[in-house]
Amino acid sequence: MHYVESGDGPELVFLHGNPTSSYLWRNVTGVVAPAGYRCIAVDLVGMGRSGASSSGYRLVDHIAHVGEFLDELSLSDVTLVGHDWGAVIALALARADPDRVCGVAVMEGHIHPIDKWDDLDDGARELFSALRTAGVGERMVFEDNVFVEAVLPSGILRTLSPDEMDAYRRPFVNPASRAPMLEWAREIPIAGEPSAVVSIVTSNQQVFADETMPTLLMHGCPGAVIGHIEVEWCRIHGRAMTIVDVGSGTHFLPEDQPAATAEALLGWLGT
Repeated sequence: MHYVESGDGPELVFLHGNPTSSYLWRNVTGVVAPAGYRCIAVDLVGMGRSGASSSGYRLVDHIAHVGEFLDELSLSDVTLVGHDWGAVIALALARADPDRVCGVAVMEGHIHPIDKWDDLDDGARELFSALRTAGVGERMVFEDNVFVEAVLPSGILRTLSPDEMDAYRRPFVNPASRAPMLEWAREIPIAGEPSAVVSIVTSNQQVFADETMPTLLMHGCPGAVIGHIEVEWCRIHGRAMTIVDVGSGTHFLPEDQPAATAEALLGWLGT
């Protein structure tokens, strides 16, 4: 697995989601690392500059790969920072190995399964239903590159520069390279499926209930995956949780609010 490292000090591992890479965190780690932290931003397998996976791109595969990565770097007493699916992975690893993970910071990742399709807004329901339809999803991802060309820019308030868009396009230059993005779309836990993902996301709630595991929820306004209902759920159920509003944004908050994200992390780490 490829990673970008900067700084020295207590170790933070940054995990991205779909359809991004370690590049998502560049403007966050650029502030956090000089403050006295070793920041390690990972490219998930099949994404960014990491190689392809021989085992597949399901959530369970990514969790296993990141766990192996932590082993390879002999990382212990580490703080995990996750966005989107990176948040789900971070929570799963903290739940599985609380002696290794000393804290978890998450943003815009699933903290509970989506009970039914009607819980999604019309646009999301249409998009993810199509992506789960055989043949249709393949065309949308492999041919149209819908996640990079449409979902990514629509989830950011500002307009990405041509250089920034090129950085996000680069890992997915041909249809075969786009398989992880389609797999992620079909892993979203909706109406009880996929059952393995529903189980993982539900079990991850144990981390929020653990009084010995510091957690940080960073959310935007209005947010996308994490809206006011999810924030209030965390206020009720988070036993060792800090909640920070990082400002205006929908899904890709490290792009819209990198300074506020870094400030939230540093404030939480310093407590």
